[in-house]
Amino acid sequence: MASINKQTIIKKTADHIAKEFDSEASGHDWYHIKRVWQIAKEISAKEKSDTFVVEMGALLHDIADWKEHDDEKAGGKAARKWLQQFELDKETINHICHIVDHVSFKGIGAENKINTIEGKIVQDADRLDAIGAIAIARVFAFGGSKNRPIHNPNISFDPLDESGYRQTKNHNNRPSVHHFYDKLLHLKDLMNTSTGKKMAIRRHKFMEDYLKEFFKEWEGNG
Repeated sequence: MASINKQTIIKKTADHIAKEFDSEASGHDWYHIKRVWQIAKEISAKEKSDTFVVEMGALLHDIADWKEHDDEKAGGKAARKWLQQFELDKETINHICHIVDHVSFKGIGAENKINTIEGKIVQDADRLDAIGAIAIARVFAFGGSKNRPIHNPNISFDPLDESGYRQTKNHNNRPSVHHFYDKLLHLKDLMNTSTGKKMAIRRHKFMEDYLKEFFKEWEGNG
């Protein structure tokens, strides 16, 4: 196992992920990962943390999305396989893999198992990319990839609990706009860091304004 400096590991990982996710079209593409990476670095600069773990956690956080696998530990396993080629200590690898396994939102009331500042930063960065203008585009890109309707006013907006949220990955009749109520509108209040909380306010307001206009136009008004 050749010795390699951490910046080179980060670059090699970014290049690998960019190649692997280049053609992904559900909103979990390389550009999403790159944005999470950049946001995580911005938060990390303001919060005392291990920046290497933050950057690697961000780059690998979607390496095997739990929603697309039967194994909820698929992400951590894939991350570990990638990381083991480098000369990294076991504790660092375990830390990064823990972030990958537990970073995702899994429904209202689901236990948040992220317990380190590095994990909290990556989680905040991932959630910030699920709030705001890009997030709106991602909602409908993902819905389209699953053949979901845009909206159905006959389906309740009651938010899903953990069990219900998990089940939505297997059901194509859950309208795309419901995802705002199942997840996105809750994220502002679930931010971990003071920096993330501040960054979430403007993005959250943008979504609220968008939804007001959406429902107005849905009814054919003005």
